[in-house]
Amino acid sequence: MDLQSAAGLAAAAFAAGAINAVAGGGSLVSFPALLAAGYQSKAANVTNTVALWPGYVGGSIGYRGELRRQRGRVAALAAPSILGSLAGSAILLLTPDSAFDAVVPFLILFACGVMAFQGPLSRLARRAHTPPGSQARVSPQLLAVVFVLAIYGAYFGGGLGIIMLAALAILLPDELQHSNALKGLLSAVINFVAVAYFVLFGPVAWEAVLVMAAGALAGGYLGVGLARRLGQRWLRVAVIAYGTAAALVLLVR
Repeated sequence: MDLQSAAGLAAAAFAAGAINAVAGGGSLVSFPALLAAGYQSKAANVTNTVALWPGYVGGSIGYRGELRRQRGRVAALAAPSILGSLAGSAILLLTPDSAFDAVVPFLILFACGVMAFQGPLSRLARRAHTPPGSQARVSPQLLAVVFVLAIYGAYFGGGLGIIMLAALAILLPDELQHSNALKGLLSAVINFVAVAYFVLFGPVAWEAVLVMAAGALAGGYLGVGLARRLGQRWLRVAVIAYGTAAALVLLVR
């Protein structure tokens, strides 16, 4: 990796860390940056997952108070999260490179679409919340949905947190901050399993991981102020525009 590519990846990861801390969707910046740096799409996807995973852990630590009373839910939803993530990781590595290259632009466009509807999905989550102390139970439907989302999260994962929060709001209504905490922990579990699988079996570009992990951590800590000044609405617009442009470039290629 030359100095110019390293600087570009560090900057993209910095932006992704800040975006994830404020609005979510940072992978729509960092993943196309890896493609622009010359990495094959599957290696870029795997490397992006490994590089950005530490950010999920920090969020769960911050929400430890809201997670404390949800231990039963966490235990119930851990199994479909782990199994789905293993399935998604295996499917990704078994997908031929040519097939993944063909589907990548549509995965990016899907994630952009999820971000575009983040506002309505967030309002749905707020309307579906119940007062603190609610003990809504984990249903078989939610177990199935989490399993499917875990497959998607390990396979690509763009917009996973937004979809997960909406699913929890509908199928496991609770106070919004508790749902957000549970969403963050499940995302961390899904990505941890995927990272472990990719480290063992995947084409991880470790030189890019080192550069991007440092950039993402710095972005999550230092870039939040800038991202907040821009505002969530315009931040989403910028990410959607960037992701859509990247997808269109890939489609033209």
